[in-house]
Amino acid sequence: MEPPKRIKVIDILQKHNLFAKKSFGQNFLKNDQPVIDIVKAADVNKKDTVIEVGPGLGILTQELAKNAKKVISLELDQTLLPLLDDVLKEYPNVEILNQDALKFIPPKIAYKVVANIPYNITSHLINHFLQTENPPISMTLLVQKEVAEKICILEPDMTVLSLQIALFGQAKYVKKVPSAYFHPQPKVDSAIIHIALYDKKNPNYLTRERALKILRIAKTCFSNRRKKLSNTLPPEYHEQAKKSGIDLSRRPETLSTQEWAAIYPGDTSLQ
Repeated sequence: MEPPKRIKVIDILQKHNLFAKKSFGQNFLKNDQPVIDIVKAADVNKKDTVIEVGPGLGILTQELAKNAKKVISLELDQTLLPLLDDVLKEYPNVEILNQDALKFIPPKIAYKVVANIPYNITSHLINHFLQTENPPISMTLLVQKEVAEKICILEPDMTVLSLQIALFGQAKYVKKVPSAYFHPQPKVDSAIIHIALYDKKNPNYLTRERALKILRIAKTCFSNRRKKLSNTLPPEYHEQAKKSGIDLSRRPETLSTQEWAAIYPGDTSLQ
């Protein structure tokens, strides 16, 4: 990879008569150090198909294209398409789709998700790809730092979002990205996270159906997170929780992923 360099975002936008749109949550990177860090964290190689969400000015897309077999970039803002066609014309392995990522149906092949995503769709995007029929191998995302920290925290301070991710894979906080690295500059810092999804050989793997059932049970408890499980856990799961050694006087954020799974063993023949 080339050494980090400053990206002249304003010049690029002016050249194409464009501007960052608040409605799309656009904050473009003006330093490519995070680009290098993201591609490294995603461990992209020449065998990989990468789905990129929000290519923006194509800076991250170019680096992905240099390292991946194929890159499918999903860009909702139609006005950016001519710019992307221009800056990515030297990369035949890149396919740009003018499509909403939250409605995108992934291909039935192995793939990785890489994205610098708008803050306001972070949880929706993660949910979409985790719960799809063909989930990715991994997700490497640049998100709001506070959200990144919440995603990676486990018991005794679990959140619904961190539990949901932990049911499907393991999240890792990679690196902080200062707000000064963006144009326009957001009010908060960002961070890179990497989520490695469990494959069927992993002992922590759960079927999609069981993981979603556990999540529904947990959401019921987290809706009154300051209350004890004895008051929030649906009564039909009390006996199984006690059999698993879970004290119902505890609060939901203190339970580990394995304890939530023990509350709903599900049909083990599906595992």
